[in-house]
Amino acid sequence: MATRTEWVAGARPRTLPAAATPVIVGSGAAAQVDGFALWPALLALGVALALQVGVNYANDYSDGIRGTDLDRVGPTRLTATGAAAPRAVRDAAFASFGVAALLGLVLCAVSGHWWLLAVGALAIVAAWYYTGGRNPYGYRGLGEVGVFVFFGLVATVGTTYTQADVVTWPSLVGAVAVGLLACAILMVNNIRDIPTDVVAGKRTLAVRLGDWRARRVYVLMIWVPLALAVVCAFASGWTIFVLVLLLPAVLLTLPVIAGARGPLLVPVLAGTGFFELAYGVLLGVGLAL
Repeated sequence: MATRTEWVAGARPRTLPAAATPVIVGSGAAAQVDGFALWPALLALGVALALQVGVNYANDYSDGIRGTDLDRVGPTRLTATGAAAPRAVRDAAFASFGVAALLGLVLCAVSGHWWLLAVGALAIVAAWYYTGGRNPYGYRGLGEVGVFVFFGLVATVGTTYTQADVVTWPSLVGAVAVGLLACAILMVNNIRDIPTDVVAGKRTLAVRLGDWRARRVYVLMIWVPLALAVVCAFASGWTIFVLVLLLPAVLLTLPVIAGARGPLLVPVLAGTGFFELAYGVLLGVGLAL
């Protein structure tokens, strides 16, 4: 039976910045038009975090029963290592999705936008079928598409809309930036796993692109958001302070370009998550100011 520490590790807490960042940026965009509302913001954060934990457990379960996680570097895999029964991991995923659905229901009631329930349902379906089901889209190189849409566009713009009842152009630009950074987390994770994914038949975008091109795409996913922060400066000059992340961007991309592999990419994966969070805080606060 898995310990509490193993369950926490299985939830992959280093990926949680990808859930919090769009809510921060979306809330900042709402504040820019005097629409910030605390309770909808907290509810949106709860939905995003629960979805992220749910998709992490769902991936652990689905990859584990397929044998994809038998030889991996990185966080603890509950199913593949036998630390927890597959059914228990699956139930943890469903429980997390249930929490997300409940908080989403409350968010719809608070904001009055009940049609967003359909969007939430699509997000849960996308989270499960990323690696679940008979033909998971994550195994076909479409994982980044799902991440960009739901942890970028939907989460950021949706946060702004549930608070301010409008969608502003800075929220859209910020959504694209956040989506790219969320994809960067997935990309560097999949670059690390290219050797084992090829053997397991998992055709991620990194596998399809090949190691050399996947590393260049990761660099673009880090640097384009910095350029988009400059674009947002036309709405609020304070967002220019996002450029303090230029040095961290260099430090993240250098080992990737240099060809770091396996365990050497684990710090890059963690650093990319914190980079996204720092970006979100600076951009969100900049828009609010």
